[in-house]
Amino acid sequence: MRHARFDRMGSGNARPARRWSTRAIDLAREMDAVRLAADWEQLEPRGNWPTQTRDFAAALAPLLSGQHQKLLGVRNGIAITALLPLCRDRRYLARWRMAGAIELFEPGDLLCADPAAAGPVAAAIRAAHHPLSLDRISRDSPLVPALRRAMRGRGWVSVRPAMPCPMIPLGESWRDPESRFNAGRRSDFRRAARRAEAIGPVTFETLAPGPADFDALFDEAIGVELRSWKREAGSALAVDRRRETFFRRFFRSAAARGTFRLSFMRIGGEAVAMQLALLWAGRYWLFKIGHDDRFGKCSPGTLLMLHTLRWAAEQGLESYELLGETEVWITRFWTQEQRDCVRVRTYPFTPPGLAALLADGLFWLRHRLGRAAR
Repeated sequence: MRHARFDRMGSGNARPARRWSTRAIDLAREMDAVRLAADWEQLEPRGNWPTQTRDFAAALAPLLSGQHQKLLGVRNGIAITALLPLCRDRRYLARWRMAGAIELFEPGDLLCADPAAAGPVAAAIRAAHHPLSLDRISRDSPLVPALRRAMRGRGWVSVRPAMPCPMIPLGESWRDPESRFNAGRRSDFRRAARRAEAIGPVTFETLAPGPADFDALFDEAIGVELRSWKREAGSALAVDRRRETFFRRFFRSAAARGTFRLSFMRIGGEAVAMQLALLWAGRYWLFKIGHDDRFGKCSPGTLLMLHTLRWAAEQGLESYELLGETEVWITRFWTQEQRDCVRVRTYPFTPPGLAALLADGLFWLRHRLGRAAR
């Protein structure tokens, strides 16, 4: 990818030009460079998602083995002011995409200190000649208008709604989460709790394990998930070794920083529900949940969620973020608030870009004809 340098001239006399330079950095080779690590971590408070952190990218690296990888970085002087990790398959017609989007299905975005830095990043993407597919980025991302400007006259840009991420704004009232629900739901909660207590003593805990005890507790948590429907579906971490390796590396790093939280509901000392979460930017980010199907009649997942909502509110956290996709059980029972996302695709006027446009056009046409035939 070619180097580019951009000047932004201010108004008034003798105001120096701001110098931006965009260059592609090899993620696999330079990821652990001390300077890059420091600048990346300094940028992280400007992010929208914990998936924009250096720890996330470092844990992701083994999953991207064999792929082309680029870490687009914008420099203002010596400081890095924007980062966007991209990857693509080695096929000639393959598209650039957000690193980890296919492997983990998590949202992401350009990490930047100044929205103006999105311009050089978009220009570098245009210069790459390959199409770009960003499945879920923030609706208000500065990269969206920057790509539209960069591609003008040189290709097309498609921006469509993507699956949003549910969230619950927290406040004092969530210190008593049951009170947030109607009488029927409160009755359901009490009934589930009685069923659980009839089996054995019920306890809840939210832990902040350190590196020494992380692996044992992580193994216990994914063991709970393995005793659910996720085992047959193949989505349990214990049967998906690549994703299990990623989450173990990612959460172990968070445990070393003191930001990892692991919650259990236990009956008679046995873990029957679990949550794997992160404290980041003053919010509770829920990555993984699971419960033992043998205890399904006492709704352990629901009871544990009530516990962690109460716990997060008592910590003074701003929100409870349900990473993943909006599902009926969330919107019906817990929240209709959400973080809106969009799907962005670019089609440069190049052979790979036109091939991508043709492929997407045929897919859209088949989909429309299939719906019309129903």
